[in-house]
Order: sequence, then structure tokens, then C-alpha cells
Amino acid sequence: MGIQGVSAGEHALRKLVVPLCLLSGIVVVSGFFFPEIVGETISGRAWLVTSLVFFASGLSYLAVLPTDVDETAHTFDPEYLLRVRRLELADTAKGFLTRQDPITFGVTVVAFTLFFVGQLLIPSETIAAIDAAQATVTTYGGLVFAGVMMLAVLFCLFLLAGPWGSVKLGGPDAEPSYTYPVYFTMFFTAGIAAGIVFWGPAEALFHYETPPTYFDVDPGSEGAGEAALTYALFHWGFTTWSAYIALGVPIAYYVYQRGAPLRVSAILTPFLGSENLDSAWCRLVDVLAVFATIGGIATSIALVSEQFLVGVDFQWDMTFDTLGSVLFVGGLTFIFVVSAQSGVHRGIRRIAAVNVVLFGLFAALFLAVAPRTVVLESSSSAVGSYAANVVPMSLHLGDGLVADEWVAEWTIWNWAWWLSWAPFAGLFLAALSRGRRIRTVVLTGFVATSLATMVWFLLLGSTAVHLQQTSAVAVLAAVDAYGGSEAVAGFPVFETFAIGQLLIFVFLALIVVFMTTSADTSTLVVAVLATKRDFAPTTGAIIFWGGFQGLVAVSVLVTDSAEVLQAMAVLTGGPFALVVCLALVGLVGTLLTHDADRSSSAEPSGEGSEKDHESTDR
Repeated sequence: MGIQGVSAGEHALRKLVVPLCLLSGIVVVSGFFFPEIVGETISGRAWLVTSLVFFASGLSYLAVLPTDVDETAHTFDPEYLLRVRRLELADTAKGFLTRQDPITFGVTVVAFTLFFVGQLLIPSETIAAIDAAQATVTTYGGLVFAGVMMLAVLFCLFLLAGPWGSVKLGGPDAEPSYTYPVYFTMFFTAGIAAGIVFWGPAEALFHYETPPTYFDVDPGSEGAGEAALTYALFHWGFTTWSAYIALGVPIAYYVYQRGAPLRVSAILTPFLGSENLDSAWCRLVDVLAVFATIGGIATSIALVSEQFLVGVDFQWDMTFDTLGSVLFVGGLTFIFVVSAQSGVHRGIRRIAAVNVVLFGLFAALFLAVAPRTVVLESSSSAVGSYAANVVPMSLHLGDGLVADEWVAEWTIWNWAWWLSWAPFAGLFLAALSRGRRIRTVVLTGFVATSLATMVWFLLLGSTAVHLQQTSAVAVLAAVDAYGGSEAVAGFPVFETFAIGQLLIFVFLALIVVFMTTSADTSTLVVAVLATKRDFAPTTGAIIFWGGFQGLVAVSVLVTDSAEVLQAMAVLTGGPFALVVCLALVGLVGTLLTHDADRSSSAEPSGEGSEKDHESTDR
């Protein structure tokens, strides 16, 4: 096996970032926990740059460490579907455009260019048109979104309990490429993004202040607290993750069982055949997937830049202008591009592991100081309410067949947003799932991920609502003081506790690593979709698409169009609601045809028969 990661560029980067990480780490830790040592000698912008250098150097070093996997060979192993082909710089530059799919590449670049031109030249008309379109889709299309998400949940439950769950992706002799913990870690961190840290402390508070119409409770009441936590579970639990399974499992089945290419358009295999997946309909599906992915990631980067800077401001009383946000996005882009170009088995896998460790550490620290009796009682009540009401909540629109304002702005908007992320997350899940039984894929992507997310929202949400309800902390007043920004909600909660500074420090680190683990994966996925089907994405393609996502995020900040681009990404949830229906109908028909005689009795007991293995550093 060749040693991966010994290129001159990566070797030089490793040597450079070690001293940078040590020096910047000393400054950041000293300033955070011992501010009297540093005093006011460093300006706010210098603090931001130093923090970014610390995170960027540490995570980049982790990403470019060598490993015993040879990716330098000029052959493409179809069984390792997210492999990155590494070429010399001259070859990469010379052949870049010839390897890109002209339609996927061209339409995506032109579409984002036109969006920002419109935002600059006719901003009010652009905003009005997109907002009107989003309001129409989420209000009058609410029944479609609710129905599709309900269908996705039922599909997941059937795969868990039915005979098709025993289908082994790749055939009976296929073996997983990653151990189960690595498999779960990479999908969970890629699929949830930074939304879990952005909304974890905030969503229940907003529902507490303005209760959902499904529950007839007064704002700020005890009943509003339970309703708030119930809907937080609803919006981030089983229903949401089912969208990823609804696309991920069909893509994986057609790729591994029917020889389709690793594309979102693989879901059209039963309708067109695996040899006809170059049609205009397939191109349309893949282009929409690329647009939705870039729009969703770029918007998320812009939002978490706000949250990170608000946290620094809250801790050190340092305000930042647009340049501060641009600096943050630039630093974050550097991290996820380095991670993405290093490949799944290095940067993406390792930073995902760091992410989960920090996630668990923060949860343990927070639980140690939180009002545990309150958390347990509130969580038990909310879980019971969720179990009793999840079906009627799934069908509730509030105004007959039309969504009322609250449902449209929260529930239906959430369903559309998760559906717009489903192509990217589903494709990544499919690429990781060779050698897994379908039941294991669903247990991971639907059950385990949902439980991890729900525990987080119960822990942070119940504490935040309790502190607000008892007037121990005026969290909503802090939100109002920051212009109604959800980004600040967690910091006054953390400050309440004796280890508040440590909680804020780890939380800021979580913001960076959670966004990195989604952005590096999305960069790789976009590069796969935009590259011609006969080629593996090159390092140059990874750098281009990662830089493009960062550029879109910077443009969003400069033109103040984060919400507008987010609305456009949400609008793509409409077409993908229909794509999900096609995917489920097609997969059920295919399974009925090719696996009709499969019964649950034929399934080996447990997953042990598909013994997980992991190569030396894979």
C-alpha cells in the first residue's frame, strides 16, 4: 500500500501549521480563561484572526496526516465511490474543464451569478419575488410536504420491520469499509450540520414565546414549555431524518445492486434503466441537487459565522462588521477545502470523530451543571407528548388543507429545508453504505441519528426554557438586544453556570467543526456530481467547488442576502418532495420484482455476519 499524503504541499503544510497551532492556541486559551494576562493588548479583529488560525491549523494538520491508502494511482476503483484523483498541478489546471460535466457545471455557476447580479441590481424586486414564492410554496404546498414526510417515515418503519431490510448492499460477500462507529459518526455530522448548535438552545425558546397553534396554550405558560419541547423534537427528530433515508437507500440500492452511477439521478433507474441515466431528466435532478447543496451550505456558513462572532462579542464585548464575517468564512473555507481534498478516509473521517468527541464532551459538561431534575422531568413530559401527538402533528396544517402562518413558517419550512438537503446527505449515506444491510442503514440514518439529536434538544431546550420561565436568565431579552438573532440564545444560558467560560469555548469549537464536517462532505459530493461520469473528481475540482461554496457564502454576507438564498434553497425542497415520491415508488417496485421471495426468516441473526473491518487508517 502506498503512503497517502506525502505530497510536497501537504508536507510543507504540516510543518507550517504545528507551530501556528501551538502559538495561537496559547493566545486563545490565555485570552479566554485568563483575560487579565492578555488584557486589552489584542483588538477584536486580532482575536478573531488568532482564533481562526488556531482552529484552521489544528484541523488542517489532522486532515493532512498520511495514511496507508494509495489514492495516487491513475485508476478509479468503482467500489470506493468518493475517491479523489490526485494529479500534478499542471495536469489539474489543463484538464479541469474537460473533466467537468458542462451542464451541471455551467448551469450552477450561471444560476448563482444571476442570483447575485439580481440581488445587486434589483434587490427589492428579487427579495419580493423569492419571498412570495417561498410563502406560496410553504403555505399552499403544506399538504404535499406533510404527506411526503409522513410517507418517508412509514417507508423507514417498513424497512426496519419488513423483509427487505435484510438486503445486503453490494451482495452477500460485500464488506463495510468502515467500522460502525465511524460510519455513524461521518453520516451524523455531515447530515445535521451546524443547525444543531444554532437551534439547539434557541428553537424551544421561540416556541415558548410563540406557541405552536396545534397546542392551545398561552405564551410563556408551563404548557407552552412542554409544547415548545414537543415541537423541537418533532422538527429535529425521526420525521426530519427520514428524508435522508428516502433518497439514500434508493440511491445505494441502484448503485450497488443495479450498477447505476453514484448520482442523485440514480433514483430514476427503474424508470429509465441504468444505461439511460444521461437523459435531460437525470441532468435536471443532478443540477437541482448541486444548486440545493451549495445554497444550503453557503447559507449555513453565513449563519454560523454570525453565531461564532456573536459568541466572541458576548464573551469579550467585541463587535464585528462585515469584514469580520468575511474573515471567518475565509478561515472556515480553508479548513473544509483542506479536509475535503484529503478524502473521506483522512480529513472527513478524522474531523467527524473530533466533532462527535466535542459533542459528547459538551453534553457531559452541560449535564453536570444543568438542573438535572428539571431536565429529566421536562424531557419525560416532552417525550410522552411527542409520542402521543406525533401523528396528528404530522397531519396538522392549522387551516384545513392550507398551512396557517405558524405551521408554514416553522413546520413546512423545516420539511422543505430538510428535503433540499436530502440529495447531498442521501448520496453521502449511499456512498458509505456498501456492505451494510438496508436495515442497518435505516437504524443508523433514521433511529440513531434522531435519538442523538433529540437528546441534545431536550438537554439544551429544557434548560433554556426553565431559566427563562423562572426569570433566572432573561434569554429572550438577550435575543432582543441582538436584534432578534437566534444566534445569541445559547450564550446567556451557558454564562449562568460556574463553568460558563469552558462551555462557551467548547461551544464555539463545535460551531467550527460541525460546519466543517458538513461543508467538506458537500464539497466532495458536489465535485462528484459536477464531474463527468467517466472520471473521478480531482483535487482541483475539490478546491474549485469548495472555494465556490465559500465565495457564495461571502457574497451572501456582502449583499446581505442570507435569508433570500436560504429561501431559494428551500424552494428546491418542492421538486425534491416529488423526487422522493418517485424514489420510493421506484424502489418498492424494484424490490417487489427482484426481491419478492425474500423473507425475514432468511436474514442472519444480527449484523455480525457482515463483519465490519477497517483497514490500517481507513
